[in-house]
Amino acid sequence: MPERHRLLAVLGGLLVGAAVAVLLSLRVGELQVGFADVLTAIFRPGEGQASTIIRELRLPRALAAFACGGLLATAGALMQVLLRNPLADPYILGISGGAAVGALGAMVLGAAMFWVDVSAFAGALAAMLLVFGLAHGDGSWTQTRLLLTGVIVAAGCGAAVSLMLALAPDTRVMSMLFWMMGDASAAARPWPALVVLALALVAVMPFARDLNVLARGELTARALGVRVGHLRIALYVLASLLTATSVTLVGSVGFVGLVVPHLVRLVLGNDQRVLIPAAALAGGTLLTLADTAARTVMAPQQLPVGVLTALIGVPVFLFLLSRSPRGKA
Repeated sequence: MPERHRLLAVLGGLLVGAAVAVLLSLRVGELQVGFADVLTAIFRPGEGQASTIIRELRLPRALAAFACGGLLATAGALMQVLLRNPLADPYILGISGGAAVGALGAMVLGAAMFWVDVSAFAGALAAMLLVFGLAHGDGSWTQTRLLLTGVIVAAGCGAAVSLMLALAPDTRVMSMLFWMMGDASAAARPWPALVVLALALVAVMPFARDLNVLARGELTARALGVRVGHLRIALYVLASLLTATSVTLVGSVGFVGLVVPHLVRLVLGNDQRVLIPAAALAGGTLLTLADTAARTVMAPQQLPVGVLTALIGVPVFLFLLSRSPRGKA
């Protein structure tokens, strides 16, 4: 089979897998629903209990998990090619820490869920602006300076989160911890995140060739006419916005943005024209399946989806780390 046909077949398989994962998420739960009833509830909604549960509870949650996984995997793929490190993570610039400070601050004040979402997004944007502002400094913006600034800001946000957890009323600590470990149960508005994911893919794909050249080295990219500085800044900001949207929607979910792009790269190669959309589909599928397991494995008790992704991601991360050449991990 020609290489082009093989890649198209893999992308088609990932698309089918994503659809199956969403349908499975709509079907399983305390109330088991057949696939025919699921399709009927989506395309011809009625007034029955099954239709209400699917449309008002399971469908928003499944789409939120898929959007979150796709956002994190896309951001991870961008960060890994920009940093030229397959073990880079979308949270590396401290974005999740800023979102956690904003969201938990709103929870401590007893704000409604809408304001928790708004505060989380505002905190993520504030952390992003702080990192880029401090990293720029006197104009000598460098990749190393950006990463070090992100680590420091993340540490500061972690300290603020610990302080809020220590001072929060006991009645709110559990919900705060659950949010920090990833929780898709309260994601009632997944559509903005899906739109952000679609627009991000549309915006990134025209620069996929430039990213392929950049992956070969900065000097090579500059010699071939790529505006490396502008491209890096634009894609760093885009990756930060994707991460902020994801954290706002579902909370902090680890390892999806780290592991999925690397595994897709092992299967499909390093062509960003294929890797980025494939990572988005694979990340969305993985998190949808993980969220389905999180609410069914110990039903009626629900697990934070971030716990399951960590249980999957930690051994995979250690495996990838063991295969990395020394000095490049």
